[in-house]
Amino acid sequence: MLEQVPIDDLQPGMYVNQVLEQTGSLKMRSKGIVKTQAIIDSLKSKGILSVEVDLAKSKLPEPAKEKEPEVTKPVVRPVGRDSINEANELYSSAIAIQSSFLKSLKNGAVKDLSPLESLSQSLIESIFDNKDALSCLTMIKDTDQYLLEHSINCSVLSGIFCEFLGYDRDTTEQVSLGALLMDIGMSSLPDEIRNNSGEFSSDDWEVMKTHVEIGADLVEQCGDISDLSLRIIEEHHERVDGSGYPRGLVGDEISEFARIAAIVDAYDAMTSNRTHKNSITPTQALKRLTATENLDQELVKQFIQCIGVHPVGSLVRLKSGKLGIVSKINPKDPVSPHVMTFYSVTSQHFNEVKRVDLSQYDDEIVSGVRPEEFSLNLPKFFKDVFINQMPL
Repeated sequence: MLEQVPIDDLQPGMYVNQVLEQTGSLKMRSKGIVKTQAIIDSLKSKGILSVEVDLAKSKLPEPAKEKEPEVTKPVVRPVGRDSINEANELYSSAIAIQSSFLKSLKNGAVKDLSPLESLSQSLIESIFDNKDALSCLTMIKDTDQYLLEHSINCSVLSGIFCEFLGYDRDTTEQVSLGALLMDIGMSSLPDEIRNNSGEFSSDDWEVMKTHVEIGADLVEQCGDISDLSLRIIEEHHERVDGSGYPRGLVGDEISEFARIAAIVDAYDAMTSNRTHKNSITPTQALKRLTATENLDQELVKQFIQCIGVHPVGSLVRLKSGKLGIVSKINPKDPVSPHVMTFYSVTSQHFNEVKRVDLSQYDDEIVSGVRPEEFSLNLPKFFKDVFINQMPL
């Protein structure tokens, strides 16, 4: 690439082809790289005004990179009474906003997505500041509100995963919004399809699959939405081996963020009681994800690293005979998280809520458990008792 360069802009390392302008009559004997500033000063003193430089042959030093200011990562507060109450208020508000939006959608009264965009931003703000408390709430399931809770849980888990993967705040919010909206088309399906408690007939299954395209159409009618969020809605049921729907996309034809949403969608569904299937423990769900070959297995591995072997909010049984809720993962010792104990299996009664760092105690997790195994109404207990008794 040839360029006319004024003599004042000539630098050591530039390859000079010829003199273009001068006040004297100097003839250059050869082309070549200008090696020193002294040579440039000599050319200037002899009346050279500009030269032709071949940038392709030039050997300029790499420009010095400005040192980027260090970004201080916000300190995530440990789960305590205040943080869990704040997260609980946000989660309850999210349920109300999502419910109101779906009702308006059914009535044809929705004009824009701003309420859900604001909700998504609030969820992401809480993820960056109050992640463990919000994670706890994604595990306190209420079967009667599955569809509402599922979309919010997927939004939260997608945001947590994207933050772990290092995506910026704007991208994380777009992913969170896409996950929040990805099952919105379900609201337009017949009740007997949506609430089916048995096996789907082939015809019913075809109707069920239409929720993807219905959802994408509904969202586009509501106004502007980013391509990233829209692709999550359109592709979250696609699978890397081409077995998904609606288009049978394969591998990298599927957006990475839709592949993230597919993992989160499957994980939250498996850990929730649904009309047609009982929940399994988070640990069992993670094992099942690793055995599901049509999911992106590299992302599955990273998801497990992100939420831990015993995810925050998991109900676990300890060797000491206590039940507890995991409140914080321990990256240095993944099998020894922090646990809030509250129940004695031996005496079958509730105890004072205590925070235990298993890496510091002679106790360990024996297994994950389901609340039903101990006749626990976990949502009611959590909101009526656990929140009020837990340490500050």
